[in-house]
Amino acid sequence: MVRRMPMLNEPRPVAVVAGVGPGNGLALARRFAAGGYQVAILGREQAKLEAASAEVAGVEGYVCDVTDPIAVARTFSAIKEALGETDVLLFNAGSGVFKSVEEISPEDFESAWRVNAYGALLCSQAVLPAMKARGSGAIIFTGATASLRGGKATAAFAPAKAAQRSLAQSMARAMWPKGIHVAVIIVDGAVDLPRTRAAMPDKAADFFVAPAGVAETAWFLVHQDRRAWSFEVEARPFGETW
Repeated sequence: MVRRMPMLNEPRPVAVVAGVGPGNGLALARRFAAGGYQVAILGREQAKLEAASAEVAGVEGYVCDVTDPIAVARTFSAIKEALGETDVLLFNAGSGVFKSVEEISPEDFESAWRVNAYGALLCSQAVLPAMKARGSGAIIFTGATASLRGGKATAAFAPAKAAQRSLAQSMARAMWPKGIHVAVIIVDGAVDLPRTRAAMPDKAADFFVAPAGVAETAWFLVHQDRRAWSFEVEARPFGETW
């Protein structure tokens, strides 16, 4: 069954975007708001949330550190009170230093794991009980090339993204039979952001991953027919060598 949108006067479904910046997070918020969802956006900095809210009308911003269990519980309780139970969790929070195994510190390694894996667990556990009770819901993780393999400069980031992917796979096996669609988008390429454009000024626009395209992929996953669900979908520019 394809997830349908509500009729007039029906409560609008709720989507939570955990981790909102100028790229994929903002695009996810924009796509789901345009699709009729009430959208809550989570971030650690009030100023960034306000900037995102100014770009996407109607979204609600919540300051939340996804690595803090108390903050996560408090935030999702506030979302439930203001908007209702979460129908879709879009976990886009990501953090990592890009250094070799000789350059990273233990703190770098732990910090990347806390955001990408531990934060993913905390936010998922916050929404799963209501989804199970309802027999429906979707949790979509924004993965990366590093979810699948380590590079010389991803000695902290790759283990964290791999842990997130493994968590998602375990969740999918347990939650799909309960009607909850868990999936991962492997974003394979440089996301189109002001800082990536500045770092690679010689690259054409087609070189970069389009955040709007990633958001469209997430929308597709959330609204797939449940008899043909996908767990992992790759999103890369057409010219990417892989």
